[in-house]
Amino acid sequence: MKYQTRKKALVLLADGTIFYGKSVGIEGTATGEICFNTGMTGYQEIFTDPSYYGQLMVATNAHIGNYGINNNEVESEGIKIAGLICRNFSFNHSRVDSDGNLKNWFIEHNLVAISDVDTRALVSYIRDNGAMNAIISTDIENIDTLKKQLANVPSMQGLELASKVSTTKPYFIGDENSEIKISALDIGIKKNILRNLAKRGAYIKVFPYNSTFEELAVFNPDGYFISNGPGDPEPLIEAQSVAKEIINRNLPLFGICLGHQVIALSQGISTYKMYNGHRGINHPVKNLLTSKGEITSQNHGFAINREETEANENIEITHVHLNDHTVAGIKIKNKNAFSVQYHPEASPGPHDSEYLFDQFINNIKESKKVSS
Repeated sequence: MKYQTRKKALVLLADGTIFYGKSVGIEGTATGEICFNTGMTGYQEIFTDPSYYGQLMVATNAHIGNYGINNNEVESEGIKIAGLICRNFSFNHSRVDSDGNLKNWFIEHNLVAISDVDTRALVSYIRDNGAMNAIISTDIENIDTLKKQLANVPSMQGLELASKVSTTKPYFIGDENSEIKISALDIGIKKNILRNLAKRGAYIKVFPYNSTFEELAVFNPDGYFISNGPGDPEPLIEAQSVAKEIINRNLPLFGICLGHQVIALSQGISTYKMYNGHRGINHPVKNLLTSKGEITSQNHGFAINREETEANENIEITHVHLNDHTVAGIKIKNKNAFSVQYHPEASPGPHDSEYLFDQFINNIKESKKVSS
């Protein structure tokens, strides 16, 4: 597609600020909370991550689409972001094992995307003014109409989105003859989490977001997992009840991201919406138990209250984010439960934190020894 033939488009922020660009080729309008990811690679995995449901993604990497798509590099069934904003969109791609170009993939999923936006200025503005709702559109002549539409977009705070991305019925992953069985509560799970558990010999049954502890327990699992996901953790009352019951019974439990927040809420620790959140693949975390640093993949707009966590005599902070000292990991004292705010499965990102899956599997094995 020639540069000069592309239709003009815009980004309209909730405070009225406008950034202009050009349509990638799919005309229309998309709304959501605007956020940015600083990763230099892995755009396909980012676009299919259920944790991004309901968000307009600003890619800080200058080039998007340059290596096309690969059908195996997805984290869920289909694209989950609400729309894309980027600087340079590559209509041509170069990659040995590519299955196609990004534009056709967007057309297949009817995703509105705009490029030629000054993303450095946009990200700088978001950093200074905080995350907010936004709208992207090719209908640039009707800004007043767009403002009215944007005004009706709900705030991410208080918004329950797990039901939008969770499986509707249970399914299985892994070797059914495995000696380790795990019940996973899907509140927006990434496929690479399941791959990491399965390759360590686990047989996993994945349950819908609103499943009860009794439903998860029927599988007779050796351990429980609560996944990542989108939206505010506070409305997930059922998931909090599941976490509390698992912890009270001292059963092996591991939570990632939204699952981490759900576990904290189940123990009386509140969560809050961050000014911008953490989204990228180079976030520094310190493991307080080993004093080692980790470069991590992160994607969250909520966090747990650090003061309340430190004051809770039943909770130990195990990891902290070194940029802003937010809580990045906890464990429940005298219980077989722990969680982290970041993504040890990465995809995309570094593998520094994959040891957490080994830790979970080891916790399960030790628990089985005690109970046998």
